[in-house]
Amino acid sequence: MYRLARSGGSRELLRWVSGRAAGWAGLLDGDGTVLHGVVRSADGMGAGAAALAGECVREVTGLDAHSFSFDRGAHTVLLFPLDGPPDSTAPTLVAVAPRPLPEGLPTLLADVTMPLTMCWAAESVERRRRRVDLAESRGREAVLHLLMTGQLSIAHQVAGALKPTLPDPVRVYVVECPVGGRDEVMRICTRLSGGRSWIVRCPVYSRHVILVVPADADTGTGTSTSTGRGTGTGTGEGAGGKGGGAEQWLGVRIAEAVAECVVGASEDVPLSDTATGYRQAFHALAVARGLPARHARFGSAQEPAMVVGEAGARWAKALLDPLLTHVPRRSHDPGSQELAATLASWLAFSSHATQHLKIHRNTLAARLRLIGELLGLDLNRVGDQAALDLALRIRATPTTLTTIATAGPEPLKSPEPSAPSAPHRLDDILRTTAMRGWADRQLRPLSGSDSSRNAADPRETLRTWLKCEARTAATAAALGISVPGVRKRLTRLESALGRSLLQAPSARYDLWLAFRALDLAEAEAAR
Repeated sequence: MYRLARSGGSRELLRWVSGRAAGWAGLLDGDGTVLHGVVRSADGMGAGAAALAGECVREVTGLDAHSFSFDRGAHTVLLFPLDGPPDSTAPTLVAVAPRPLPEGLPTLLADVTMPLTMCWAAESVERRRRRVDLAESRGREAVLHLLMTGQLSIAHQVAGALKPTLPDPVRVYVVECPVGGRDEVMRICTRLSGGRSWIVRCPVYSRHVILVVPADADTGTGTSTSTGRGTGTGTGEGAGGKGGGAEQWLGVRIAEAVAECVVGASEDVPLSDTATGYRQAFHALAVARGLPARHARFGSAQEPAMVVGEAGARWAKALLDPLLTHVPRRSHDPGSQELAATLASWLAFSSHATQHLKIHRNTLAARLRLIGELLGLDLNRVGDQAALDLALRIRATPTTLTTIATAGPEPLKSPEPSAPSAPHRLDDILRTTAMRGWADRQLRPLSGSDSSRNAADPRETLRTWLKCEARTAATAAALGISVPGVRKRLTRLESALGRSLLQAPSARYDLWLAFRALDLAEAEAAR
């Protein structure tokens, strides 16, 4: 009995008891619900024995006795309540055995109640621990979701009960773990970050862990080494990485501690820009997969929301106004805030938004149809998706209302000035000097040496991919190559651009905006 209790727990003890009884054995709670049940007899008893056991348990509930015996037809039902703490109800051990009973069976059942009670108590503690862990994990996931949607005050309230407090500013890391190794990687990240990080299981990708780290956590790491691959994504090697005295960058230490993990890190961003930090870290992760060191850091790359100016802020407000002012007709229908969160999640994670939002795919589809109707846009088009993504990013960047960012010596201006109150179109925003400069910087890596070595024109590949609404099968047909061939080209371009293309969050929205801005500039120059 004690060997089985140590090695297999209550299930193995019940299996052994059912064999000795030549019948059915199980644990039932006070209302007759079977918690565990095992049958090892040859007479076909199973569901019938469980129902008989439940009926007998309900009959004796509330009676103060140490054992019970019922004769039912050709079987005898033996009941032995287990011991439990005073403030809880312990289950009852029940055996259903054919008559005549095996010799010594009642004594055997009385003896087995002690190890079975110990097993059940230990397993109950473990179940409670798992529930607490799950609740904490869901709580941390909820805080991350609130940060990603800009609801800082609620995020701080929830985080205050979980600890540590939310830092500001922050650096975001995305760690891609070995298969089945996420829990171990989380323990290692907790140790390496000194318990100062918010560590969250990614709700979308089962192998990803997200870290929100204080921006000063890597003080003394030295400067990162640039890969020279476009948007400034770097390898992130600190001065301490080669035996120096300085503390190594956290991404380096995580990659060194776990042999198969890959790490991407963002720039330092305000806590309110956690969503931006996550996108940067995800893009850095795409680059890190192709590096021997398995870690990369996103360098400085200007966000389009920071260069659109006040005209862009007015355009974004006008575009999103039908969504943000929507009032549902029924109380249980999604409101404007819920629809905006759904749109942001879908633009970031595509079909994986169902996992992020914990909703059914039909619910997601219904909400997207409603959003498309409210905004008058076709959400199947990458162009409309890019417009909405830019508008949401502008809305999440309050500085666009008061600060006009420039890209070069010329001030931000539209070639065709309009009155401040006049509505703007997306093309008006993309025609500005600042957006043209931003577009040039986004696509400049495609003219580098790494890209020119390939026979295929990288710009033509990307233009075709975007024209085919980022669908690889349609792109393959348009280019006259195989689907794996398209994926290989896009994977090479991920390294060149330093951005993720094939996995969401994808850079396809920024690329569409950049190509559109340059096309408008070329058309204007041709006139």
